[in-house]
Amino acid sequence: MSFQSPWLLVALLAVPLAVALYMLAEQRRMRYAVRFTNMEVLAAVAGGSTWRRYVPPILALLALAAVCAAIARPERNTMVPEERATVILVIDDSLSMQARDVEPTRLEAAKSALRTFLDRVPDRLRVGMIVFSGEAQVAAPPTTDHDIVRDSIGEIGVFSGYGGTAIGDALRAAVELGEQAVPELAPDDDGPGQTIAYYAQGESQKERNKLVSILFLSDGSQTRGRLQPLEGGQLAADAGIPVYTIALGTPEGVLRGDFGPGFDPGSPGQPMPPSFGEREIPVPPDPETLGEIARMTGGEFSEAKDAKTLERVYEQLGSDLGRKPGEVEITSWFMALGAGLLLIAGLLSAAWSPRLP
Repeated sequence: MSFQSPWLLVALLAVPLAVALYMLAEQRRMRYAVRFTNMEVLAAVAGGSTWRRYVPPILALLALAAVCAAIARPERNTMVPEERATVILVIDDSLSMQARDVEPTRLEAAKSALRTFLDRVPDRLRVGMIVFSGEAQVAAPPTTDHDIVRDSIGEIGVFSGYGGTAIGDALRAAVELGEQAVPELAPDDDGPGQTIAYYAQGESQKERNKLVSILFLSDGSQTRGRLQPLEGGQLAADAGIPVYTIALGTPEGVLRGDFGPGFDPGSPGQPMPPSFGEREIPVPPDPETLGEIARMTGGEFSEAKDAKTLERVYEQLGSDLGRKPGEVEITSWFMALGAGLLLIAGLLSAAWSPRLP
């Protein structure tokens, strides 16, 4: 904890001054004490334990200390929203996401986790989304209107891709979308404009890209695309954009369906499978590649083999991404504490004060 005006803590000297005045008052009271000949009346007036006499004054002193500390405007260290931050969500929508080793399916678990992420992020965080299978498509441009992103999440899987998994191309699309989003805001501006002033401050593109993060989820290996996964990761690393990767699914995951003998869910241009009897096709994730992408870009890698783990990962990332270390003023907390202590002191004093019979 710190204080915006620490020199005002000198006001705490009022506490020992109040103690000195209280002790002086006690001495004066004892000097003018009178003698009671009727001890029964004296006991009734005293009203029991002597420690009760000191509780209200102590609470009042604590209230005074809290108010004096509030004058110095205390702050606590915490994570505060980064006003210009942008997160690009990237989600695999290939056919293998229909596997049921993560209940109810990999895709439905991922969509639920994405909604949890949106529940946790700051309201002013700009969120965009890319959906990919054999090709990458922008499902939602970066925006602070998170309802737009939620609507896009609901549409994922309506037309699930059958054209493979293009991890490298999806990373490139995410980097390009992130770079396009950053220059639209000036440092102290809430909307588009003032880009000349923004560039005039001498920030390089890579420095501005530090405001962008990519949250990348996939459940399989690269099977299609012009760019290899590590090449896409290198693009992000060169741009200074960290990639937080999540490998979804178990090594034993399989895709069940009425697939033809030569059907491969990762093959380029694979058409909708005809019915040739139910088969099982292994669809394991690729944690090694996704882990390396996170390492080379300065992000973090997570492995989710069940829906609860995936939910926790997105919940944690939703609390971390788009925030930076900062300080929040808590003057109101100290004022409320002081008022509460003073109120309790007054109530106890009224309840415990001696009464003549």
